[in-house]
This record gives sequence, structure tokens and C-alpha cells, in this order.
Amino acid sequence: MNKTMKKALIGSGLVVGTLAAAGVWSYAITKKLVEIALDRNEDKSVEESKKHIAGNPETSAFIKVRENAAEKLEGSSYDIVEITAQDGIKLVGHWRFCKNPKRIIIAMHGWRSSWARDFGLIADFFYNNDCHVLYAEQRGQNNSGGEYMGFGLTERHDCLEWANWVSTQEYGNLPVYLCGVSMGASTVLMTSGFELPPHVHGIIADCGYTSPHAIWKHVVENNLRLYYDDMMSSIADEMCRAKIQVGSKDYSCPDALAECKVPVLFIHGTDDDFVPVEMTYENYKACASQKRLLIVPGAGHGMSYVIDRKLYEQTVKQFWADFD
Repeated sequence: MNKTMKKALIGSGLVVGTLAAAGVWSYAITKKLVEIALDRNEDKSVEESKKHIAGNPETSAFIKVRENAAEKLEGSSYDIVEITAQDGIKLVGHWRFCKNPKRIIIAMHGWRSSWARDFGLIADFFYNNDCHVLYAEQRGQNNSGGEYMGFGLTERHDCLEWANWVSTQEYGNLPVYLCGVSMGASTVLMTSGFELPPHVHGIIADCGYTSPHAIWKHVVENNLRLYYDDMMSSIADEMCRAKIQVGSKDYSCPDALAECKVPVLFIHGTDDDFVPVEMTYENYKACASQKRLLIVPGAGHGMSYVIDRKLYEQTVKQFWADFD
């Protein structure tokens, strides 16, 4: 064997070894990221990872205000209800009544959060404006069943089940609005692709992303400072499919919104470092039905109501007035 051939073989061996090492690294990193994204696991390491993933830091003062609001909502009067999802998973909801309801809200919370945490601050607004509210607990979280979250891909079916359930209850003939924050927003937006029950009059989506694939890519590249290449994307898609029987690229909010027939109010803050405001612009553009857009300057992720409560409430009340 001549020297040139030896060098070629050694060189090709180094390339193969490097590629193999890169493949192992990509697989290991992606496996961990998908576990954080989808698995129910609630240990402290996951909570710490969430802080890095979310991007927007929260002040201790705001955290305290939010915790107090959550405790107040949890301590209010409501019925705990259960339904069974189409795949047999138990879903839990908190059915809070007002005295003379004019409409019903189905409220879907976000990723690794809770119904009281995400809606505690706005709960009094709902109550004081004559809304019965069904605060759903998303699958794979808290008291609902399921080993995995689905980033809206599976939760959209659950949201539809809740809409059907509400129609069987007292006051079930009232206008119903699907309302969500963050992953909950994407859940209700993906639900818009179904043929919705006739009593669903609209959707309110606060800081929703376009698709699981898009938000994972954004978070990995912008918040974790890693390169989300085609290899990682393909691995993540297949891992997602193995866990929840649907791939991260199989469906999206724009896909659903192209079929949407009910009015949608899109809300987002300009300073959102978790879900970029551009994703709401993309969702808004894709929406085939009547639509409205509220962009709140200076608001971070899920903070639009906190930053400009007056404008937020005015916009939502006008939406109700127009579509009840």
C-alpha cells in the first residue's frame, strides 16, 4: 500500500469517526431535549432546564404576585370535573361558575404550568364579566392523566372534547370561547382546524407558537445557543412520533387556521424571548376566518395582560361584544 493510499484511508477514518461522534452527540442532546419537552417528569432538574429554555427572566416581585393570584383562584368555589379523552386518558377540569353567565370560557394552560398559575391574574376579569370558566388541566401535567405532553398535537383533541362536554351542561347553549396561553394558545389554535360545535363563537390565543418543530428549533438555537441541524430535527421528529404517535412536523397552527371558521383574537408581546412575536404574525396571516390582532409593546412571554391590562381587557370585551 503506497503512502497516498494510507493517508487517504486514515483521513477517511477520521472523517467517519468525527461523523459518528457527532451523530452520538446529536442523539444524546436531542433525546434529553425531547424528554424535557414531552415527558411528564416533574423533578427539579426539569424545572431548572425550563428556566433556561423560557428565556424571559421573571422578577421575584412578579412571581409573588402570580403565586398569590394562583392561590386565590385555587381557593375559590368551583367543581372538579373529569372526562375521558379519545385515547382513554383521564382529563381533569375546574368548572367555575358566575351568577348570571353570558358566555363560557374554556381555558387551556401552557407547557409545564397549571390552570391557576396561567389564569390566576385574569380570573377575576372573567368572573366579573359574566363568564362561566372551564379551567382545563392539560394532559401529561398535574392531575390529568397521560405520560406525555403533546405541544398541542394531542391536546387539540382534548380541547374539542371539552367543547363537546360543555354543550351538555347547564347553560351549554351560551357562546363558548376557546382561550389559551403559550402552549395552551397553540392548543386552541390547532383545535380551530376541526369542525367545531356550533356554540363555539371564537378563539383567544395569547402568545402561541406556530408548531412544535418551529418552537423547538427557535428555543434550541436562540435560548440554548445550540445548532438545531437537520439531524437533530429528524431525530426529534421520530422521538416525538414514538411517544405520542404524531410527529413534530405533522401538523401546525397555520395548517389548522387555514381551515378555521370562527373568529380569532391573536395576542402577543413584542419582548417575548420564548415564543417570538413573529410566530403570531405567521399564525394571523394563515387564519382564514375573521381575525383581530393585539400586540403589546414591552410585554414578555405571557405578560401582555400584566403590562397593559386596560387595553387587554378592552380588546377582549369588544371581541365578546362583536361575536357573542
